This record gives sequence, structure tokens and C-alpha cells, in this order.
Amino acid sequence: MHRQNYDLIVFDWDGTLMDSTAAITGAIQQACKDLGLTVPSREAASYVIGLGLEDALRHAAPELPHADYPKLAAAYRKHYFALDGELVLFDGVLDLLHELKSAGYNLAVATGKSRIGLTRAMDRPELRGLFDATRTADETFSKPHPAMLHEIMAELASPPQRTVMVGDTTHDLQMALNAECDAIGVSYGAHDVARLESLSPAGLVHSVAELQEFLAQHG
Repeated sequence: MHRQNYDLIVFDWDGTLMDSTAAITGAIQQACKDLGLTVPSREAASYVIGLGLEDALRHAAPELPHADYPKLAAAYRKHYFALDGELVLFDGVLDLLHELKSAGYNLAVATGKSRIGLTRAMDRPELRGLFDATRTADETFSKPHPAMLHEIMAELASPPQRTVMVGDTTHDLQMALNAECDAIGVSYGAHDVARLESLSPAGLVHSVAELQEFLAQHG
């Protein structure tokens, strides 16, 4: 793998590195059901993946009074954490991350998860030492605000033109646009190809293998 365009590759977590879209969607639907709310469709529930929890709940359950958000958040966490021990990284992700690290890239994560949630998800021996920086939605502004990318770039001294964001949602791609970074969309997560294409990413790939190939050619 040769060095070309980027020094820093920032990954979204859910639906990009981890195969968790179905679990998150189901947990949102179950939480709404628990509280007697209108249960969002799978498409509506998956749309909010990548947003911070409060933003996600506002989209998924617009009729819920703001004061009741903590109840819905607690119900969501209960259903999600019942499944999160079974969730796995997409096939090929670990090899890709190790290859990129060996090639000298800085790697980071920008996620709509909470810090507690990301710590749980990353608590795997095979992931130790791979990421140089991480940001979560409860530490700064939620996507698509560019703050997560701005903070990561500042921490790792990488300018926008040397940074690329990899994500499966329009929230990721819009955050990259707002931060004046390139973006690569992956179509195997939460948002469909047409939505991702509407934001004109630098690349659009349909598998981890294609992502690896794109980064080998353009990274």
C-alpha cells in the first residue's frame, strides 16, 4: 500500500466497522414499543444511526415530550446492551485496520455512540493500539456538525486536505463536507446508495474488500 492523499483516516463505528445496524434499529423499535409510542419503520429507525442519542430519539419518536427522553434512552440501552456482546466487526475490517496502521496512517473513530458505549465496543484485545484518537457524540457536537473531525484533526495535527472520513450514513458524509474533508461512503451499513451518492463522496464502496482496494489506490 502506497501513500498518496491522506495521513489520517477517520472511521464511523456502527455500520462501518461493526455489523450493528440491525441491533440498533431493533433496539430503537423495541424501546418505542415499551413506551407505547408509534414504532418507527426499519428505514426510519436506521436513518438515525450515527446521530447522538438525543438527536436520534427526537427523529425516531417525534411525539415524545423532551422530559421523557431519558426513559426512552434507558429502554434503548436495555435492548441494545442485551445484544452488544454478540456484535462483531465486519469481515475483513481487522485486516484492513492492521494493514493501514502498518502502512503508517493515523486512524481514528468519530461515532454517535456515547463514550461508555464506544469503550464497551472497543474492549477487544485485537483492537488495542489501532486508533490514535476517538470522539463520541456525548463529548462534543453530534454529527453532522464538524466538531468531532475538527477535534481529531487538531489532536493528530492533520489538515483537512490530508484527512478522509469513512462512513455508512449521510450524517458522516455531511460532517466531512462541513469539515472540508474528503469522504468515502460505504453502502453496506444504514443508508442506501442513493442517499450516499447525493452527497458526492470521493468514493462509494459496497464491501470492506472494496474499501481496502479504494484506499490502496487513492489513500
